[in-house]
Amino acid sequence: MINYRVASPSEYLAITGSGIDDIKLAKKALIWPFQRCTRLDVSPVNYTFDVQAMSSEKLPFILPAVFTIGPKADDENACLLYAKLVSSHDKHSNHVNELVQGIIEGETRVLAASMTMEEIFMGTKEFKKAVFEKVQVELSQFGLLIYNANVKQLVDVRGQEYFSYLGQRTQVEAANRAKIDTAEAKKKGDIGAKLREAQTAQNEAEIDAQTKIISTQRQGEGRKGEIKVKAELKIFENQREGDVLESDTALATKKAECDKEAQLAKVEAKNTVDIRDAELKTKLEKKNAETQTEKLRANLLSKATVDYEIKVQEANWDLYKNQRVADADLYGQRQVAEAQKASAEANAFARQQVADSELYAKKKEAEGIIAIAKAEGLYLNTLMKQLGGNYGAVRDYMMIKNNMFQEIAKINAQAINGLQPKISLWSQGNNEKELSGGTMKDIAGVYSLSPPLFKTVHEQTGMLPPACLGALPDSNGV
Repeated sequence: MINYRVASPSEYLAITGSGIDDIKLAKKALIWPFQRCTRLDVSPVNYTFDVQAMSSEKLPFILPAVFTIGPKADDENACLLYAKLVSSHDKHSNHVNELVQGIIEGETRVLAASMTMEEIFMGTKEFKKAVFEKVQVELSQFGLLIYNANVKQLVDVRGQEYFSYLGQRTQVEAANRAKIDTAEAKKKGDIGAKLREAQTAQNEAEIDAQTKIISTQRQGEGRKGEIKVKAELKIFENQREGDVLESDTALATKKAECDKEAQLAKVEAKNTVDIRDAELKTKLEKKNAETQTEKLRANLLSKATVDYEIKVQEANWDLYKNQRVADADLYGQRQVAEAQKASAEANAFARQQVADSELYAKKKEAEGIIAIAKAEGLYLNTLMKQLGGNYGAVRDYMMIKNNMFQEIAKINAQAINGLQPKISLWSQGNNEKELSGGTMKDIAGVYSLSPPLFKTVHEQTGMLPPACLGALPDSNGV
């Protein structure tokens, strides 16, 4: 039966079954036969725990905490993950409670084991923040979001009165410090305050750095897994579509062959009935002719009349026989024409099938190119997001990955490979005594530059200067 379901404001309908690949979430929907609908409550739930942990000095303590946790209602992927988590359990079931409690206790114990009791007690706010961030990273795998977290004051384990002794020690130390000289107390207080601030700042920086590193790694791993699953799902859907199309083509071909055989059987059966009918009519006419002849003979008709009637009947019989032969020839010609027509239709159908298969291959090839382009676009978009939208960093990463710098160096090396440049350095000299004589200094400088200039041009290009401008200097410089 078909049912119409509507979810309440804090619920979703999780629908599975016929026509749905995985899970469909909706606020209202028609539930068809062979489909199953489950109401998914997305309202947050309070989880109260007393987490027992131990510091790096092997000192146990209890961390009372109240977490308000629920699915991220505005994220469809998170709702799908949460629907799979509670598909066979209620949100208040032991399964969900144990899962959340296990994540909170595990992350709290790991973080506490890396800190001393003094660091935990002095930096309670930072410790709570670190626990909150680590637990949120793990709960995101199941589509859960921490709406609120309230971590109460640390409590001693029975038999371990560390915090009580710590308070007593503080009181005794305060009383003793009051008895010391004011100046000495002020000096020690200032030094201790500075040391505590430095240690707190170092611990905060270390915890923040570790938290950012772990958070970035978890987000990257989750994103990689999601991209891989989507790619595999897309490939599987394309394969299923190809199989369905192949099955439809084979079914259509089989139906066409069956229809053809059925039509041929009908035509053959009809022709057989017509031929049998003609044979029976011929026999009936023969019987009638014989009966008439006997009547004529019984009535003592003349022999001539009987002969005439017989000849007429024979002529009619010959005419009928010739007519049946003509009908048989016409039927044979029709059968040949119909066979030629069926052959032409079969050839046309075969060509149509070949064209359809080529078109299908082209379409699948185009879909493959589009899928590759989408995957590359998603890859580049992911790189841009991971690198904070820095185009230069993405470009440098792609050039390093594709060995572009090595290729540029190789091309530049090949460009200058085999060159043998000739470099000539010459000047007009510094003989100031000879060239200091008035207006002839510039002319003398030009003439002194001409021989080395001509020699350099000859070495570089192989060209000789005109005879009117002089000749190249010989080995002795003349």
